[in-house]
Amino acid sequence: MNHAVLFVRDAQRSAAFYREVLGFREIVSLPDAVFLRAPESDNDHDLGLFGVGEAASASPAGRSAVGLYHLAWEVPTLADLRDHRDRLAEAGALVGASDHGSTKALYAKDPDGLEFEVSWLVPHELLGEETEMRTLPLNLEAEIERYGGDRVGALSRVPPAARA
Repeated sequence: MNHAVLFVRDAQRSAAFYREVLGFREIVSLPDAVFLRAPESDNDHDLGLFGVGEAASASPAGRSAVGLYHLAWEVPTLADLRDHRDRLAEAGALVGASDHGSTKALYAKDPDGLEFEVSWLVPHELLGEETEMRTLPLNLEAEIERYGGDRVGALSRVPPAARA
């Protein structure tokens, strides 16, 4: 996936959330549209936010209509995931945490209630039977003990300069 675009009530408010809580960088800001780049990304933009006004209703996706469930953003290390957990909890946005075997995931909601995931991917060379797909409660401290807080996850999150 190259980028996501979300319709939100207030683009500036949502952009502030993604900047302050998730560390996104603002690339372009207009009154009703903001384009952001994820931390460590060299993409033109990773997230576009289009404001549609405070009167907009909540998305019925998953309750009474089809639609996108969530987007997932990767972090390089489990220490980064722990930092995100703490910032999301402090912002009152954290709604869950799961161990999916090959991924360790946090679930949160933005100011408009749109759910997203922040995850760390187990490095390919460490995948095995114990990392098969599952959904269990995440014990992040135990995962840091197991893999180390600074181990870089799946290759897709290694900054391009570090891959050379």
